[in-house]
Order: sequence, then C-alpha cells, then structure tokens
Amino acid sequence: MTINYSIESILVDVIQGDQAAFAKLYRHYRTPAFKFCLYLLKDQEEAENMVHDVFIKIWERRTSINPSLNFNSYLFTCLRNMAFDYLKQVEKSQLLKQRYMDRMQSVHEEEADDQEARLQLLQAAINSLSDKRKVILLLNIEGGKSYQEIAELLRISKNTVKNQLVKAKQVLREKLDFALL
Repeated sequence: MTINYSIESILVDVIQGDQAAFAKLYRHYRTPAFKFCLYLLKDQEEAENMVHDVFIKIWERRTSINPSLNFNSYLFTCLRNMAFDYLKQVEKSQLLKQRYMDRMQSVHEEEADDQEARLQLLQAAINSLSDKRKVILLLNIEGGKSYQEIAELLRISKNTVKNQLVKAKQVLREKLDFALL
C-alpha cells in the first residue's frame, strides 16, 4: 500500500507540473514499460521509442490524470494500444509494399508483352516493303551500312539509297502509327 500511496502522491505532484516528480515516475516505470513493449514488438529500438512517446503523452495530458485510479493499468493500457496501433501500421505498410511490388511485376510483364507485340508489328511492316526497300533498310539499320556502302553493294546511286530509305521509313511509320491507334 505504501507504493500506491507514493505513486499517488508523485502523480499529484506531476499533475501540478513538477518535473522532478515526473522524472521519479518515469524512472519507476521505465524498465517494466520497456520490457512490456519489447515483449509485444520484438524490436528494442521501437520499444524504447514507444516508452518515451507514452511518457511524453502522459506529461502533455497530466492534468487529466486521476491520481486515485490505478496508474499502472492506465500506463500499460496506453502502451498496449500504442503497440497494437504500431503493429497495424507495420502490417499495412508491408501490405502496401507487397501490392506495389505486385503492380511493378505486372507492369513489367505488360511492358514485355507490349514490346513483343510492337516487334511483331514492326516485323510485319518491314515484310510488307518491296524487296529492294527491305534490303536497303536492313543493310542500313541492322548492318549499320552508310548510304555510300549500300550504293556500292547494290550498284545503285547514293541518292536512290537515300530516297528508298526515306520511303521505307515513311511506310513503317504510317503502318506502326495506324496499328498502335
């Protein structure tokens, strides 16, 4: 009964704004409060933070504390509620992270599917070109040949190579733009 009386008298002083009494209250409950939070959270740093947070709230709300009620129950109920709120927040955060990862995976798969579809469209558009334009285009794009090199290979003028490439690229642009609409 002596402990309750001393806690009760300390609480009366805390309610009146006595910081030294608050320090006594903190020292008295710090270790059991920490062990309780650690048991619930399994995280030492978060348990320490939670004990500090609950005592900050107690100081801020000290005028609403009833010293004749069981402070021990009040404190540990506050800690339990804070721990449960924290755990819900962690669970929600992990759920959001998982949803984000799932979405990123599906976006990546969709992009791969889109890229495959675009490549098929491009190949179909290239196949629709005349044989001469197709050869000139492939020598330029895949072979990396210059207009001059293509002209020499095919024994045509450099100007013809340039014109055929411009027309081939125009046909491809039109077919791909139409297909993507």
